Amino acid sequence: QVKLVESGGGSVPPGETLRLTCAASGFSLPYHGLAWFRQAPGKEREGVAYMSALGDTWNPESTRGRFTISKDNAHNSWFLQIDSLKPEDTGVYYCAAVKGGYFIAKTVAEYDYWGQGTQVIVSS
Repeated sequence: QVKLVESGGGSVPPGETLRLTCAASGFSLPYHGLAWFRQAPGKEREGVAYMSALGDTWNPESTRGRFTISKDNAHNSWFLQIDSLKPEDTGVYYCAAVKGGYFIAKTVAEYDYWGQGTQVIVSS
Protein backbone atom coordinates (compact mmCIF):
# COMPACT_ATOMS: atom_id res chain seq x y z
CA GLN A 1 0.00 0.00 0.00
CA VAL A 2 1.45 3.29 -1.13
CA LYS A 3 1.51 6.14 1.33
CA LEU A 4 3.04 9.61 1.17
CA VAL A 5 3.26 11.71 4.31
CA GLU A 6 4.32 15.35 4.22
CA SER A 7 5.80 17.17 7.20
CA GLY A 8 7.58 20.41 7.96
CA GLY A 9 4.82 22.91 7.31
CA GLY A 10 3.85 25.63 9.71
CA SER A 11 3.42 29.33 10.21
CA VAL A 12 6.56 31.33 9.49
CA PRO A 13 7.41 35.00 8.99
CA PRO A 14 8.49 36.31 5.59
CA GLY A 15 12.16 35.86 4.74
CA GLU A 16 12.60 32.60 6.59
CA THR A 17 13.54 29.19 5.15
CA LEU A 18 11.36 26.13 5.36
CA ARG A 19 12.12 22.52 4.47
CA LEU A 20 9.28 20.16 3.73
CA THR A 21 9.70 16.39 3.79
CA CYS A 22 7.74 13.70 2.01
CA ALA A 23 8.17 10.23 3.46
CA ALA A 24 7.10 7.46 1.11
CA SER A 25 6.20 3.86 1.80
CA GLY A 26 4.92 1.10 -0.43
CA PHE A 27 7.25 1.87 -3.33
CA SER A 28 10.89 2.80 -3.91
CA LEU A 29 11.93 6.23 -5.17
CA PRO A 30 14.15 5.06 -8.03
CA TYR A 31 12.17 4.76 -11.27
CA HIS A 32 9.67 7.38 -10.10
CA GLY A 33 9.31 11.02 -10.95
CA LEU A 34 8.74 13.25 -7.94
CA ALA A 35 7.20 16.64 -7.41
CA TRP A 36 5.82 19.22 -5.05
CA PHE A 37 2.58 21.04 -5.75
CA ARG A 38 0.95 23.92 -3.96
CA GLN A 39 -2.67 24.93 -3.62
CA ALA A 40 -3.26 28.45 -2.44
CA PRO A 41 -6.65 29.47 -1.03
CA GLY A 42 -9.17 29.77 -3.86
CA LYS A 43 -6.68 28.66 -6.51
CA GLU A 44 -5.95 25.53 -8.47
CA ARG A 45 -3.18 23.17 -7.49
CA GLU A 46 0.07 24.13 -9.21
CA GLY A 47 3.46 22.51 -9.50
CA VAL A 48 6.34 24.28 -7.76
CA ALA A 49 9.26 21.84 -8.22
CA TYR A 50 9.84 18.64 -10.14
CA MET A 51 12.41 15.84 -10.33
CA SER A 52 12.49 13.16 -12.99
CA ALA A 53 13.38 9.55 -12.27
CA LEU A 54 16.79 10.36 -13.77
CA GLY A 55 17.34 13.13 -11.24
CA ASP A 56 16.76 16.09 -13.53
CA THR A 57 15.01 18.95 -11.80
CA TRP A 58 12.85 21.77 -13.09
CA ASN A 59 11.03 24.69 -11.55
CA PRO A 60 8.50 27.01 -13.10
CA GLU A 61 9.70 30.57 -13.35
CA SER A 62 7.61 31.60 -10.35
CA THR A 63 9.67 29.42 -7.99
CA ARG A 64 13.03 29.35 -9.71
CA GLY A 65 15.87 30.39 -7.45
CA ARG A 66 13.97 29.94 -4.16
CA PHE A 67 12.47 26.44 -4.30
CA THR A 68 14.75 23.41 -4.37
CA ILE A 69 13.67 19.79 -4.67
CA SER A 70 15.96 17.00 -3.54
CA LYS A 71 15.66 13.39 -2.49
CA ASP A 72 17.20 10.72 -0.28
CA ASN A 73 16.74 7.28 -1.81
CA ALA A 74 18.13 5.56 1.27
CA HIS A 75 15.32 7.01 3.38
CA ASN A 76 12.70 6.89 0.62
CA SER A 77 12.06 10.58 1.09
CA TRP A 78 12.18 13.78 -0.87
CA PHE A 79 12.29 17.37 0.18
CA LEU A 80 11.34 20.89 -0.76
CA GLN A 81 13.43 23.73 0.56
CA ILE A 82 11.86 27.15 0.26
CA ASP A 83 14.15 30.11 0.80
CA SER A 84 13.19 33.73 1.43
CA LEU A 85 9.56 32.86 2.09
CA LYS A 86 6.96 35.30 0.83
CA PRO A 87 3.30 35.69 1.83
CA GLU A 88 2.30 34.46 -1.63
CA ASP A 89 3.96 31.12 -0.81
CA THR A 90 1.08 30.44 1.58
CA GLY A 91 -0.87 27.32 0.75
CA VAL A 92 -1.15 23.59 1.21
CA TYR A 93 1.87 21.78 -0.16
CA TYR A 94 1.48 18.29 -1.59
CA CYS A 95 4.12 15.80 -2.59
CA ALA A 96 3.44 13.54 -5.54
CA ALA A 97 5.07 10.67 -7.39
CA VAL A 98 4.63 9.12 -10.82
CA LYS A 99 5.70 5.65 -11.93
CA GLY A 100 8.38 5.80 -14.58
CA GLY A 101 8.67 9.54 -14.84
CA TYR A 102 11.88 9.61 -16.88
CA PHE A 103 10.80 12.95 -18.25
CA ILE A 104 9.63 15.84 -16.10
CA ALA A 105 5.90 15.45 -15.52
CA LYS A 106 4.35 18.86 -14.95
CA THR A 107 0.63 18.27 -14.59
CA VAL A 108 -1.51 17.07 -11.71
CA ALA A 109 -3.10 14.39 -13.88
CA GLU A 110 0.22 12.70 -14.60
CA TYR A 111 0.91 11.77 -10.99
CA ASP A 112 -0.06 8.43 -9.49
CA TYR A 113 0.49 8.99 -5.80
CA TRP A 114 -0.30 11.95 -3.55
CA GLY A 115 0.20 12.94 0.03
CA GLN A 116 -2.46 14.57 2.18
CA GLY A 117 -0.73 17.94 2.23
CA THR A 118 0.99 20.15 4.77
CA GLN A 119 -0.07 23.73 5.43
CA VAL A 120 2.39 26.58 5.02
CA ILE A 121 1.41 30.05 6.20
CA VAL A 122 3.76 32.94 5.60
CA SER A 123 2.78 35.94 7.63
CA SER A 124 4.34 38.51 9.88
